[in-house]
Amino acid sequence: MKKIAPIAALALLAVSFTSCKKNYKCTCSVTVSGVTTSATTDLGKQKKKDAEAACSAKATSVAGVTYTCKLD
Repeated sequence: MKKIAPIAALALLAVSFTSCKKNYKCTCSVTVSGVTTSATTDLGKQKKKDAEAACSAKATSVAGVTYTCKLD
């Protein structure tokens, strides 16, 4: 039992330092003349902070048309 405790503590410590990466999707929508169109892009496996940055970078405004994006 004394040998198992340090090994278990080491394993728990290793797990706590691993980053949580998930598959994220970004949904962008645009409304033109009352018609809303949306498209979903797969952002792949990454940290939530990086996925939020990638999704918000897709939100743009071109010629008075605004694309709004949100992380799924």
